[in-house]
Amino acid sequence: MLTGITFAVCESGLGGAGIMLLVLGTAVVKVQMVANYFMGLRHTRWLWRSIVLVWLLLVAVLIAIAYLQSIR
Repeated sequence: MLTGITFAVCESGLGGAGIMLLVLGTAVVKVQMVANYFMGLRHTRWLWRSIVLVWLLLVAVLIAIAYLQSIR
């Protein structure tokens, strides 16, 4: 479902900061799902899941900052 949303938004030709944040947000959710289910982090302590989540959020924030700086 999230991949379909991302595909539909990208194919619609829309642009701007809001669309970028929507696509980036769906990517963050998908990466967290991969980490939890396919990497097996859902069976570990919260510490390990939070380390991956903080790393993921840091990367997403840096991508968003770089994008927003480039459109000024």
